[in-house]
Amino acid sequence: MSPPLLLLQDISLTFGGTPLLTGAGLGVAARERVCLVGRNGSGKSTLLKIAAGLIDADSGERFLQPGTTMRYLPQEPDLTGFATVLAYVEAGLGPGDDAYRASYLLNELGLTGAENPDRLSGGEARRAALARSLAPEPDILLLDEPTNHLDLPAIEWLEKELAGLKSALVLISHDRRFLENLSRATIWLDRGVTRRIERGFSEFEGFRDQVLEEEERDRQKLAQRIGMEEHWLRYGVTARRKRNQRRVQQLADLRQDLRTQRRSTGNVKLNVSDAEISGKRVVEALAINKAFGAETIVKDFSIRIHRGDRVGFVGPNGAGKSTLLNLLTGQLAPDSGTVTLGAGLQFAMLDQHRESLDPSWTLAEALTGGRGDTVTVGGQAKHVIGYMKDFLFAPEQARTPVTALSGGERGRLTLARALAQPSNMLVLDEPTNDLDLETLDLLQEMIADYAGTVLLVSHDRDFLDRTVSSVVAFEGGGRWLEYAGGYTDMVAQRGKGVSAKGAANAPVAPQPAARKAPGVAPKQRAKLSFKDQHALETLPGAMDKLHAEIDRLQGILADPALYTRDAALFARTTEALSGAQAKLAEAEEQWLTLEMLREEIEG
Repeated sequence: MSPPLLLLQDISLTFGGTPLLTGAGLGVAARERVCLVGRNGSGKSTLLKIAAGLIDADSGERFLQPGTTMRYLPQEPDLTGFATVLAYVEAGLGPGDDAYRASYLLNELGLTGAENPDRLSGGEARRAALARSLAPEPDILLLDEPTNHLDLPAIEWLEKELAGLKSALVLISHDRRFLENLSRATIWLDRGVTRRIERGFSEFEGFRDQVLEEEERDRQKLAQRIGMEEHWLRYGVTARRKRNQRRVQQLADLRQDLRTQRRSTGNVKLNVSDAEISGKRVVEALAINKAFGAETIVKDFSIRIHRGDRVGFVGPNGAGKSTLLNLLTGQLAPDSGTVTLGAGLQFAMLDQHRESLDPSWTLAEALTGGRGDTVTVGGQAKHVIGYMKDFLFAPEQARTPVTALSGGERGRLTLARALAQPSNMLVLDEPTNDLDLETLDLLQEMIADYAGTVLLVSHDRDFLDRTVSSVVAFEGGGRWLEYAGGYTDMVAQRGKGVSAKGAANAPVAPQPAARKAPGVAPKQRAKLSFKDQHALETLPGAMDKLHAEIDRLQGILADPALYTRDAALFARTTEALSGAQAKLAEAEEQWLTLEMLREEIEG
């Protein structure tokens, strides 16, 4: 293994009398791809700040190879003091760095560089900070939640950009797919200490579960040993005149070990308060349209949603996902067309901006509405402290103001409020924001067990794959189309993922200067070969057949019930469609190359 560029050993840190890190470590060699995982509040961001040299540990060692360049992306970047975004990004460049990369990265991230940093949204500030971190192409990149506030096109672009860099990466993220695609090693921070496995995140959860199972077995063995010692203490000592004080002390030590043994933080308990069952038809939208000024948000969209459906909505930021959600739930009237809601619907809603939280509330007031000290969940009254514990809040946080909560805590609080409402339809607008992986797992299980209907907006590809039965995707120009299956199934059917808003409907322009006939310079060719001439004449017919085959396969997949009725047929059809689209792209590329060659020869 290569020597580490960065090494942390036996790092300890205590905040407010409570140990946060108690012997944590982190090692990064050249070009390594490491993900740092752990629960919210476990100290991941703190350990990354120690690695970046921004805060000092109480004890332990930090070593950075001399001459190593490093850049750190914080969760909340500070752009104060800069006249423009471009000036902020260029300030992160070092001697000899390519200044052009600053403009290139800003353009790729949807910024011009002329923006005033004081007027940026949270998402725009995050993009500017990403450009500043990536522009120098440092030896080590420390990225704390780089996908926060990014939409799907930006997340997928960032994946490709990071995959192509020579920098070593240390990633903190709650986006499973992002970690799976980029990581090659995993460091798990749990109860103040770190464990490392030389495998990517895709294999981490199995490793974690195995470790926790072994710990549970050890605890059970310790409890059994204590039971044996107690039996001796009760029945053996009485038969002796002289007590065996050594064994009594051993029992006391064992009990103390069991009491002080640091266990994994408790699990979030997600329960939904079910309302009466809704009618079979939940939502029916027919040819609805919505525009704001000259911008068309929804154009001629129709959908029928039945009880029990789980529908995901995907698209770039600004495409109108939340607007479409509001149209389908009756909160917003369409300009034309009709939306019919089923009988007996009761909504539980989670807004992406956490606007339902009054900053003047305490945590307990947010859960009870300021009325009493109980919460009704599933038709049963529950004390607010017990309900708080279900969502990993400590009893002493009951009087904590909402404004003092972290982003992850606000996310859990909003989720707790939404799930306490009696409902038969869950409307979740970006519910995964700021939730840790374990909470995401439990939210996924809750959605799977929910008896009602779910409408879900998310940029988390893995979460969509695990929860929804169909995906409504933005196609550009206000057009939305429903695809059966999850996000991966949608990509297979469309042949691509979600594009940026301005590029959603734009064709890819050919690059004539880069295209040449394979192996032969055009100026040296007097005419096309017989093989090329034959291909030029027959390719249009072959492309027509491929178009027809693609139309046929898409017609089969257009049946929204196919996935649930015949999953095997859906898989075969999806695979065939992907193959046909690949053949069509290859044929079009070959035809374009030969046609340009013909024109150059004849010109």
